[in-house]
Amino acid sequence: MADSFQKKEREKKRRKRKEDKKDKKLNKKNSDHKEPEFMYVDHFGNLTATPPDPANQEEIELEDIQISIPKSDGSGPMSFVKKGVVKFFKAEEQYGFIKDTMTNKEYYINGKNIKGVIKDNDKVSFEITDSPRGKVATNVEVFIEVKEVKKVVEPKDTVKKDSSETAE
Repeated sequence: MADSFQKKEREKKRRKRKEDKKDKKLNKKNSDHKEPEFMYVDHFGNLTATPPDPANQEEIELEDIQISIPKSDGSGPMSFVKKGVVKFFKAEEQYGFIKDTMTNKEYYINGKNIKGVIKDNDKVSFEITDSPRGKVATNVEVFIEVKEVKKVVEPKDTVKKDSSETAE
């Protein structure tokens, strides 16, 4: 049975790749240039073929190595509080949705996770937790913005002396 033209071409390409691979292997074997088997990292972080000088090595204490996230120093609780606006809230059934002001994502809220009373278009602060159905807003409470009030200090009544009195 006669082979098709495409089948013959594929066979030619396969034989050519095989010969090229064999030629590369022979050239690599016969060349004088040899790749280093091991690479080392110097004290600047660069890869080198020469091993480091043992005299320049530093001694590191085992306690100084941190493999994971460092423990908090207790300066305060880490908080992931977000701010948003109540897009919809049905008070009778105690559920609704909050729209995050930073990301514009919407999160479901349940009446159990609300501190105080909220209604539509209230600005709230909340935290996000995972639930079996996705991300849920928890610890929801009305957000009260604290605006800085600048006091205008009025100067006390000062009596200006006439220039004639000061000249005397």
